[in-house]
Amino acid sequence: MAVVINTNYAATVASNNLASSNSSLQKSLNRLSSGSKIVSPADDAGGLAVSMKLSAAAKRSGAAAINIGNAVSFLQTQDGVLSTSGDVLERIGELWTLYQDPTKNSLDLANYDQEYKQLQKQLASLTEETFNSKALFSATPINVPVSEDGSQLVEISAKNLSSGLGVFADSNGSGTLGGFDIDDLKTAVQQVATYRANNGAEQSRLGFASDVLVTNKANLEAANSRIVDVDVAYESTELARWNTLVQAGTAMLSQANQSAQIALSLIRG
Repeated sequence: MAVVINTNYAATVASNNLASSNSSLQKSLNRLSSGSKIVSPADDAGGLAVSMKLSAAAKRSGAAAINIGNAVSFLQTQDGVLSTSGDVLERIGELWTLYQDPTKNSLDLANYDQEYKQLQKQLASLTEETFNSKALFSATPINVPVSEDGSQLVEISAKNLSSGLGVFADSNGSGTLGGFDIDDLKTAVQQVATYRANNGAEQSRLGFASDVLVTNKANLEAANSRIVDVDVAYESTELARWNTLVQAGTAMLSQANQSAQIALSLIRG
């Protein structure tokens, strides 16, 4: 190979190798410092696109799980009111039975009627209960999305408690214990029991729907991790490799730059 001054081919090759090694070293440093394999979209354009979709779906799954939790709280509040309604109806039934006692005088019966009137008012107030300003007992069902894309719904059935309680929910408390048929009370108790059964079934279904969302969210996050999260063990090995090559390249570039001294020594000689 000729000895020349204008072109130092060895230094050029060494410089190019050093630049490449240094670029790879910087990528390893960025990945390890950020914890992500995709520091720049250029690192993995396709992987970045998939990662964004998976990440968005995982966040939607988390939000849907929160919505389900709120719906369960709604149902729990609703059941609490239904339970109290059932207790009030039981007390009314108890008062009605005591009212039939032939040994009671008119004052005793009036006292029973007075409690009954108050219980009527209480039942009427229970039918107006709300959860976050939403009526607990309306004639319209509620649909709760239970998937991250909103395609799957769970219906919370309408529970018109005012209608279910019949003559017993009266905000004026105008009834008397002798003024209703015991069969009407049995019907009201059965209706409240049915509402509670439906409530429990809906809570159960929402619980399973929530389990699916939690599992899906974890799987989506794991899939996204495989795309974007850096393998620290592997990347640490790469860092050591590129660090060594940068040091070697620097040393060789220094040696290549000194090769021109050979031509100078021939000129001086």
